[in-house]
Amino acid sequence: GEALEVNREVNCVTDFIHGCEDQLQKLKQKEKGLLYGIPISIKDHINCKGHISSGGMVKFLGQVKEEDSVIVQVLKHQGGIPFVKTNIPQTMINYDCSNLIFGQTLNPLNHQKSPGGSSGGEGALIAGRGSILGIGSDVAGSIRLPSSFCGLCGLKPTGNRISPPGCSDSPFVLAVMGMLGPMARDVDSLALCMKALLCQEMFQLDPTVPPIPFDEEVRLRGAPM
Repeated sequence: GEALEVNREVNCVTDFIHGCEDQLQKLKQKEKGLLYGIPISIKDHINCKGHISSGGMVKFLGQVKEEDSVIVQVLKHQGGIPFVKTNIPQTMINYDCSNLIFGQTLNPLNHQKSPGGSSGGEGALIAGRGSILGIGSDVAGSIRLPSSFCGLCGLKPTGNRISPPGCSDSPFVLAVMGMLGPMARDVDSLALCMKALLCQEMFQLDPTVPPIPFDEEVRLRGAPM
C-alpha cells in the first residue's frame, strides 16, 4: 500500500512482482531466514522470473526473464520478499532517473529535485517510506548518489563480493566493476542485508563469489565493511 502511495507521488516503481503473496504463505512452513518476511525492493535491471529487466530501453521490453538472478534467489532463501522493481535512467549511465518508458522519478523530499541515479527509484521509494530495504547497483556512484540525494544509507560492496544481477548485457564496457548493494534508512539494515546475502546459498549458486561470510567484528570496530 505504502509503495503505491509513494509511486503515485514520485513515479519510482516500474513493476510489481507477482507471486509475493504466495511466497509469504510458503515462508510460514520454513525455518526463518535472516530477512524473514521483509519486503524488499529491487532495481529494474535485476533479473526476476516472469518479469523484464528493461534498463530503461525499449529494445528489452519483450524479453521476459525465465529465472531469478542469484541475488533474488538468495533474498528469497533468507525469507525476504522481493515485491517491486524500481526505476532507473536509460542505460543506467546517468545521475538522474528518467527514461522514455517509465518517465521521470522525483525526489520525495523535494519534487523539484532529482532523486539521483542510477538507483534513483530505490532512493525515492525508500526515502518516501514505501520500502524499508532495497537492492541498488553502483559503478560510479549509482548507490551512493541517490542515497546522498535522498538522505539514506547505501553501500557499494567490494568488487565481486555479491553475484551480479544477471541482467541484459550492458551496452558499455566498463573499466570499473559494477556492484549490487543494499540501500536503507540506517546502517544496521545494510549490515543485516550483507550478512544475509553472504551465505552458503550465495557461494553455492555462484562459485565465482569468494566464500567469505560477513564479518560483524570488523563492522563493530568501525572499519569499512
